[in-house]
Amino acid sequence: MNCENTNENREYLGKILAMFKQMENVVVVNKKTRFNNSELRLLSEILIAKEEGKRYISTQLATRLNVTRSAISQIVTKLEGEGVIKRTPKSKDNKIAYVELTDGALEAYEAEIAVAAEFTGRVVKKFGVAKMEKLLALSDEFSKTVSEVRGK
Repeated sequence: MNCENTNENREYLGKILAMFKQMENVVVVNKKTRFNNSELRLLSEILIAKEEGKRYISTQLATRLNVTRSAISQIVTKLEGEGVIKRTPKSKDNKIAYVELTDGALEAYEAEIAVAAEFTGRVVKKFGVAKMEKLLALSDEFSKTVSEVRGK
């Protein structure tokens, strides 16, 4: 295909958007769990930040997860109500708060990650390790190419 052709470019765009939509619907477990994909991603970001000596506010988490601030706010409010995360004021004015795990949340998170990792192992075994590695490499390469074309 010639990438200069507008109709072909629209076709690629449609296929890329369809692929993204399919990937949104991929779940990393095959049974009812405490956290959904979005919640696991948020908790993972909070833990990674903690390991790096950082803390994030909701707006930063929204950027890192590429979701709206409203979506992050809903997730944070839900998890805060369940006692999984807490908001720690950044300053005395209480308008901005860091999102952090509560003391007991790590155990629940680790249990969920173990279930997700076991399921992922079964998926990779069925799909094939070589194909999985190729998929991940191509995904990284595609993402880098998009960033380069955007000028970032």
